[in-house]
Amino acid sequence: MRTKPAGYHLNLTTKETDLVFSIMADLSYGYGSNELRRRVGAKLLDLLGAQYFASYVWNSTDNAFSDRVSINMSDDNLGAYEQHFQFCDPITPVLQRRRKATGVSDIMSRSRFERTEFFNDFLANDGLHYGVNYYAYSGGTNIGDLRIWRGKGKEDFSFRELEILDAIGPAFTNAMRSAIGRECLTAGKVDLVAALNQAADGAMLTAREREVCAAVLAGLSDQQIAEKHGISFTTVRSHLKHIYAKLGITGRTQLLSKVIIH
Repeated sequence: MRTKPAGYHLNLTTKETDLVFSIMADLSYGYGSNELRRRVGAKLLDLLGAQYFASYVWNSTDNAFSDRVSINMSDDNLGAYEQHFQFCDPITPVLQRRRKATGVSDIMSRSRFERTEFFNDFLANDGLHYGVNYYAYSGGTNIGDLRIWRGKGKEDFSFRELEILDAIGPAFTNAMRSAIGRECLTAGKVDLVAALNQAADGAMLTAREREVCAAVLAGLSDQQIAEKHGISFTTVRSHLKHIYAKLGITGRTQLLSKVIIH
């Protein structure tokens, strides 16, 4: 298990700082879940000096990973993962339970790992040797992951590199929550009224707060909400402040995902 070195402090180089800011900009832009993961994945490879990236979303109905995004990995090999290897995978179920960036070598010794079918018949086919994973959760739901790998001849990921990924993880989680929420709504997979009522009941929103919340979800601006309900702009802002506090969010960009993905 990697431990924090004595006297260690995380300091980023100029290039790393620029890449982190660029990733954060992508995470706040409002991309769909696939484009979001594709853009962030490419920059994470540069940031962490890695060569291979894959990302999935857990499908609890099928009890399997789906909705793949990948970089520098073959479709045929990933197809084999989806059809077979994910069901005899000795590392991902353990990594999936972690709520932070975790290296493969933190959960299984290198010698044991290299003797597995998963390594020899799947990972090695694409040249993957050293990996780190991050799994995003909304409550108890796994809503997306980041799987980053280095090839043979490279070094394993360091404590510092895992800490960098961990620092980005919460923003990735929030962005995935919002993206999936928008996609569910667009696809008509969610009864927004029912979802809002459920969230409002749990947060004990007042009748007026429910009205303001519904107006925000309908895309109205603060001024439009004030005009619709015959209240002042300042009052709308006050209601929103109370709504956000009760729902445990910081702004309207998180409201849709909070209502749809509890």
